[in-house]
Amino acid sequence: MKTENAWKKYTADDLRKLEKLAEDYRQFISANKTEREFAAAAKDLARAAGYQDLEALYEQGAALKPGDKVMACKDGKAVVFAHIGSAPLKGGFNILGAHIDSPRLDLKQNPLIERNELVHFDTHYYGGIKNYQWVTIPLALHGVVVREDGTSVRVNIGEDPSDPVFCVSDLLIHLAREQMEKTGSKVVEGEDLDVLIGSRPLVIEPSASDVPESQKTDVQKLAEKEPVKAAILELLQQKYGIEEEDLLSAEIEVVPAGPARDLGFDRSMILGYGQDDSSCAYPSLLAQLSLTETPQRTALTVLVDKEEIGSVGATGMDSQFFENVVAVIMALAGEEGDLNLRHALEYSQMLSSDVSAALDPAYASVFEPNNAAYLGHGLVFNKYTGSRGKSGSNDSSAEFVAHVRHIMHQAGVSFQTAELGKVDAGGGGTIAYMTAKYGMDVIDSGVAVLSMHAPWEVVSKADLYEAFKGYVAFLKAECL
Repeated sequence: MKTENAWKKYTADDLRKLEKLAEDYRQFISANKTEREFAAAAKDLARAAGYQDLEALYEQGAALKPGDKVMACKDGKAVVFAHIGSAPLKGGFNILGAHIDSPRLDLKQNPLIERNELVHFDTHYYGGIKNYQWVTIPLALHGVVVREDGTSVRVNIGEDPSDPVFCVSDLLIHLAREQMEKTGSKVVEGEDLDVLIGSRPLVIEPSASDVPESQKTDVQKLAEKEPVKAAILELLQQKYGIEEEDLLSAEIEVVPAGPARDLGFDRSMILGYGQDDSSCAYPSLLAQLSLTETPQRTALTVLVDKEEIGSVGATGMDSQFFENVVAVIMALAGEEGDLNLRHALEYSQMLSSDVSAALDPAYASVFEPNNAAYLGHGLVFNKYTGSRGKSGSNDSSAEFVAHVRHIMHQAGVSFQTAELGKVDAGGGGTIAYMTAKYGMDVIDSGVAVLSMHAPWEVVSKADLYEAFKGYVAFLKAECL
């Protein structure tokens, strides 16, 4: 069954709304490239929309009532937003769930290395990447360094036009005969993704050379053996108050430098980093915050970390964070108890807001055209993901798929259905199966992406707009 290109249906008013959403989105993802930055910015937007801190309300012993808006955050990297509805909570919620982490390079705990008078940050890649895509492009450092006394330093270097940038170097083509004979997975090894950060040695005044060894500073001693590393450490100390040991308790992420940009002569697309999954997380957040009237069913949006490495850890969807937040909400709403919690989770319905692969004509052989997502054709629904016979997938029920179809048709949302490529061509997973374990109805839905997991990914502005409309309609919907 063929779907129409969504651009064909837009009125002048639609185009105005679409461009406003796309520009807000472009600026948001340019400024918030990591899960910490996304969560912090999301909380700021929610606070401005009247959301209150759930933990503070819990400490106060406050009661929740229909119309109240609350939010909860875990370690600054996962966040839940809830708009309390008029119906009893034990009847379930309408949930949007997206992830806010993206593939990148992470600094190792002992990252500073000097070799041949060049200093690098040693890294460990995060999530599924093609290593060779990360060489020779401008890179930025984002994250936080936490000192032993608990104080912290926010790091964001490489985004301002006046900032320096960083890079992973590559072998010149003239000497690359053996390298070019390697397979794509080996042409650049993971251990070779070292980020170049300096080459200027620390110059010690001649008089300092006469100082007895016992009286030399640590920097002076280091400068005799690793002068460029000494210079970098001196700079870090002077500018940021960071010692080398502080990097043991740091989370520094290496991401592509620079803002997302409009793509194409017609400006119909956006080229940017981290659109898996910001292209779903941002419209999900916006849909949640756009609910001005009290919904019938409580509307929840959960934005989680660690999806790209299996949703593990305290801030991943596989933790108890989401369930714990729901338990607190129900207790403050006067519906405390494990049975009520279990009933509410089972009778909830959820859109797992995650991206899908857009059919790329350059690589059409790995797609099956009748079951592929097309750029500009609207919100994508994946009844199942997984690989090797749907392994690891949440296979949504026919009844729930029909329910979602009805919601989208009633709201005039352009949508399409897809699989992640041909059978046995590959596969992938989302957070859907983790919430489905409660017995709730879940289906994957999101934006089609070209060059998924590359440093720069492509989405259609039309698909962003249709995703936002679809998410709003779903949050407002009645139960199946």
